[in-house]
Amino acid sequence: MARILSIDYGKKRTGLAVTDTLQLIAGGLATVATSSLFDYLQDYISREPVERIVIGEPKQPNGAPSENLARVMQFVNRWKKVHSDIPIELYDERFTSVLAHQAMIDGGLHKKARQNKALVDEISATIILQSYLESIKRK
Repeated sequence: MARILSIDYGKKRTGLAVTDTLQLIAGGLATVATSSLFDYLQDYISREPVERIVIGEPKQPNGAPSENLARVMQFVNRWKKVHSDIPIELYDERFTSVLAHQAMIDGGLHKKARQNKALVDEISATIILQSYLESIKRK
């Protein structure tokens, strides 16, 4: 079975997570510079089978689109043009950064480690993916 990959898309950095081949558990993959994200993903899918991509849909707490949504949609549209064989879908990412910080605290990471924004992005992508997996099971 192919993996599901998730993206926590940021202006400068992007966190990535991926499922195991049975699509049961989400795990952090990497944090990459957003400018090199497309190339990184093309390289990854050439080595690993990916069934679909889930990308965080940035929203404000009240549900209104956030300023990053335009950048996310540019990436989504570019992806769809080049890789129509691998679907990409939006998934609500509200509060994932807060949850990521809480997970880091709960995991016992020291304050300095919690300030590592790349780690926060990767954990956020993992939370997006795990939440997505749980939503599929509920359906």
